[in-house]
Amino acid sequence: MEHHVVPRSEWLEARKALLSREKEFTRLRDEINAERLALPWVKVDKNYVFDTPAGKKTLAELFDGRSQLVIYHFMFGPDWEAGCPGCSFMADHFDGTLAHLNNHDVTLVTVSRAPLAKIEAYKQRMGWSFPWVSSFGSEFNFDYHVSFTPEELARGLVLYNFTQTPAEQAHDELPGTSAFLRNETGEIFHTYSSYARGDEEMLGTLMILDRAPKGRNESSTLSFIKRHDEYEDQPKAHACCAA
Repeated sequence: MEHHVVPRSEWLEARKALLSREKEFTRLRDEINAERLALPWVKVDKNYVFDTPAGKKTLAELFDGRSQLVIYHFMFGPDWEAGCPGCSFMADHFDGTLAHLNNHDVTLVTVSRAPLAKIEAYKQRMGWSFPWVSSFGSEFNFDYHVSFTPEELARGLVLYNFTQTPAEQAHDELPGTSAFLRNETGEIFHTYSSYARGDEEMLGTLMILDRAPKGRNESSTLSFIKRHDEYEDQPKAHACCAA
């Protein structure tokens, strides 16, 4: 993209026009957030059990004494050797949020179908400390439409992001976020889920890049992302223009 170089007075006029649009976006985001909070809930009756470093735990126990639970569905299948690079990029943002979320009565937990031993090894490699549990052997990932059986994929369509999605655009594992509430009597309710690009606002790095001169500078969604311990093996990007 070419940019005109103009006097500051002309830049200010353009910037003020954009500010008006940004304020529209902020107001729209506030409206959408209010609609999200107003969504009806679904009672969770199934007894899901997860493998954790502290032993088997139910969905209720994952709340860790708080009333709200946010689960990030991390793409890491049972036979995978490492976690998804894009999900790893997301997970890089979690540890710094935990004290603030926990103080606000929210527990954040990451869930994958990989066996716990694989999760623990990868977590150590990445240097993370957030809670991460395994749903291996559970129907949890399938019920929340982030894991798909070979039979589902063979049929050519899978239900992802509330839409029948062509199997060639899917994998056996896909990302997402789900939220739950546990009331005073112990009942659990599913309140929200989002998938695909619906979680972008949770990626602080992207929000910073959106304000950098070259933006995300990507050829496709997250095309520039690697696991954070793999960047040093690659040449530094000094392209003079976006791909």
